[in-house]
Amino acid sequence: MSNLSYVSPTGDSPWGTYLSQVDRVVPYLGAQARWVETLKRPKRALIVDVPIELDNGTVAHFEGFRVQHNLSRGPGKGGVRYHPDVTLEEVMALSAWMTVKCAAVNLPFGGAKGGIRVDPKLLSTKELERMTRRYTSEIGLIIGPQKDIPAPDVNTNGQIMAWMMDTYSMNTGSTSTGVVTGKPLHLGGSAGRIKATGRGVFVTGREAARRIGMDLNGARVAVQGFGNVGGSAAELFGQAGSKIVAAQDHTGTIFNANGFDLAELIPHVNNTGGVAGFKGADVIKAEEFWDVDCDILIPAALEGQITEERARRIKAKMVLEGANGPTVPKADDMLFERNILVVPDVICNAGGVTVSYFEWVQDFSSFFWSEDEINVRLDKIMVDALKKIWDTADRHKITLRTATFAVACERILIAREERGLYP
Repeated sequence: MSNLSYVSPTGDSPWGTYLSQVDRVVPYLGAQARWVETLKRPKRALIVDVPIELDNGTVAHFEGFRVQHNLSRGPGKGGVRYHPDVTLEEVMALSAWMTVKCAAVNLPFGGAKGGIRVDPKLLSTKELERMTRRYTSEIGLIIGPQKDIPAPDVNTNGQIMAWMMDTYSMNTGSTSTGVVTGKPLHLGGSAGRIKATGRGVFVTGREAARRIGMDLNGARVAVQGFGNVGGSAAELFGQAGSKIVAAQDHTGTIFNANGFDLAELIPHVNNTGGVAGFKGADVIKAEEFWDVDCDILIPAALEGQITEERARRIKAKMVLEGANGPTVPKADDMLFERNILVVPDVICNAGGVTVSYFEWVQDFSSFFWSEDEINVRLDKIMVDALKKIWDTADRHKITLRTATFAVACERILIAREERGLYP
């Protein structure tokens, strides 16, 4: 496969989208604007060869990446994804959004991201383990509890984090639980981590709805991506009385104007791997998902899904970005013109990295909190962060996305300035 960047249906690349977002925030950075080039250049990018022996005895090579975008505020933090479309440029953009996201919720982390260009469904469990361990060894020189802390992302999970933690620990000669987050509970994982990103989407959505006078009870919600993020968010909106009327994932697109029975849909997804085949819904075409009459739209899949053309058709009053970079810049402008509120990814889906921070802290102290404690702390951080961002948006009369970048980038660049340049 070529090393061309992942490109959305309109030709927008994730890195291009990120650079456009940075350009838009420059007028609000004040004296820190002189440092803005810092945000446009990743600090470190590593490309690694990942050779493994397959079960049939042949040797396969996979291309892996780890990018550390900015470490001014602390060690790198960001997930690892296994996907056939992973490229260096995509990982660069994801690492940059992690930098902004961590600063937006004021966590002591910089941004990083990793990935391997592979379709993990084509590998056996043993092949997946060998690839994960080899990749971990290859990037081992730049990761560590005080350097860069990977986490799960697309097609990776707690088991893969356990293999990464074990490999790093074997190579360094001592158990190092804090080298990754998103681990199984009995290996130093945190309660509440799996559903944390979806919970953050719900909490920011709840606060945004309150501010614009939307009643969540009876609100119609459409969700793209029904995994940990979209499924967890849907469950919480359902508990608040909302109706999940449409869902789309890699298996299909379903619709029910009266709302799905989540007590049946969620087990169906868990058992079958997707929404396809769910009996309590009608099947609709993939593109018709963007025409669904709803109050809240949650894109929780991959980048570049809301194009300018789709943004013209969206009927929601509010978009909650559960995915990273789901809206291209021209679509952002279109949604703004149409008075559709967008709660951007860099705050909306920051629940996952926030609870990853909690896990990292708990690993260092070997003292663990209950899920109730986790959720209370998470909710407070998300609500406080959104309030500051909303106040910034009101003060400058700008979108929530530009306001989030303004708050986050100021924090990053102040840290850059105060640390100075070495040598």
